[in-house]
Amino acid sequence: MIASVAGRVAAVSPDGAVVEVGGVGLSVQCTPGTIARLTVGEQARLSTSLVVREDSLTLYGFADDDERQLFELLQTANGVGPRVAQAVLAIHPPREVRRAVSMGDLKALMQVPGIGKKGAERLVLELRDRLGVTTTDTRLDGGGALPAGAGQITPVAPWRDQLTAAIVQLGWSSREAETALAALDPVAEEQQTSAGAVDVAVLLRQALQLLGRA
Repeated sequence: MIASVAGRVAAVSPDGAVVEVGGVGLSVQCTPGTIARLTVGEQARLSTSLVVREDSLTLYGFADDDERQLFELLQTANGVGPRVAQAVLAIHPPREVRRAVSMGDLKALMQVPGIGKKGAERLVLELRDRLGVTTTDTRLDGGGALPAGAGQITPVAPWRDQLTAAIVQLGWSSREAETALAALDPVAEEQQTSAGAVDVAVLLRQALQLLGRA
């Protein structure tokens, strides 16, 4: 198993990245939040999980070991494959996934594309006693903001293009993406730096919350 990769980021796309390791470019599928941490030309380390199929080998990348372990555990639930497990982590941070499952919050789980009511009920039934309470996910406080001292997300520009691509990749239409971004314009203006950069991962999570409520 390939547990992690570390090297120069050669390319970034809406659904993944290419990391050069020992002269070989490895294609890694990532959530939008993880992608937002990567900068082309910079060094990066990703925890990874290799999914083997008869006709393919797919490497999934995560910001830390906790996300990777949760990704693998989610797939032990009946009907949950790697794409659905990745979608869960694209919508919710690990702490929120554990809370939703332990509390039986079906509405939160149903915000994930590909998970309906029966799927959410199955996740709760099969994983409630196995997920436990997070002890390592300290990146987000209860309000969804990054605490001081946590690994800050590398600003990516243009933020509108990246957010739109990420939202569409997760199953919403371009029109829905535009509506969500319009609602977040005031938030983006408040957090925008002098260089014009914003915290893409935080905006993405807020956009998905808006779309989920809609």
